[in-house]
Amino acid sequence: MRILITNDDGINAEAMIPFVRWAQKLGDVTVYAPKVEQSGKSHGIDIHNPFEVAQVELVSGVKAYAVNSTPADCVRYAVLGRHEHYDLVFSGINRGYNMGTDILYSGTVGAATEAACLGLNAVAVSTEAEYYEQAVKHLDKVWDYFCRNQLLDKHGFYNVNIPPQAGDIYITRQGGPYYSDDFDSAGDTLVKARGRCVYEKGTDLSVDTHCVMNGHISVMPMTYDRTNRSLFMQLQSCK
Repeated sequence: MRILITNDDGINAEAMIPFVRWAQKLGDVTVYAPKVEQSGKSHGIDIHNPFEVAQVELVSGVKAYAVNSTPADCVRYAVLGRHEHYDLVFSGINRGYNMGTDILYSGTVGAATEAACLGLNAVAVSTEAEYYEQAVKHLDKVWDYFCRNQLLDKHGFYNVNIPPQAGDIYITRQGGPYYSDDFDSAGDTLVKARGRCVYEKGTDLSVDTHCVMNGHISVMPMTYDRTNRSLFMQLQSCK
């Protein structure tokens, strides 16, 4: 199996090398990851400016490239620029959860979304910020769940969140807001966002936010189709 790994925390993120070494058990790994942190860049791409792509030393036997652009551009360059084929794209492990409506901002999920748009199987993986490097030890459990349930045969695009407790694994749907922002003055005309948790506690483990905040692993099937399908069907009778 040919595997592409990317992230939004940058190619030198602490969890990158452990994640790559784990993925080597599954197949041949290549890395295209941002040169610097690109958190919060969602599915953004750069279509106006040239950007640098430089090969770097990361893990023995693994080709790795630092891309001075967004996570989605990492995937785009690997597939459209280098014309490389991959059986699976992993995006992560992200330092911080990507769940609820925060998914919309995530560069980690954005990279996986781009892979799905290009017809590739893609899995975004995130964890609690303070648990960042340790989350790798739960990947065998998650991958076994994927294989036992043939998830990638049923659907090609998933978002996974792993809390430190890493209890049971649940198939989930998107919940509500997890984080929001206040804005503080940074001097003169400058302002800076300051994140704050706005999660409202719940117990429905079919919701990604409740699942994770109650100590379980969330596996959510994703789609990039923005169509409101139920409304689309209703509106077919409009004249």
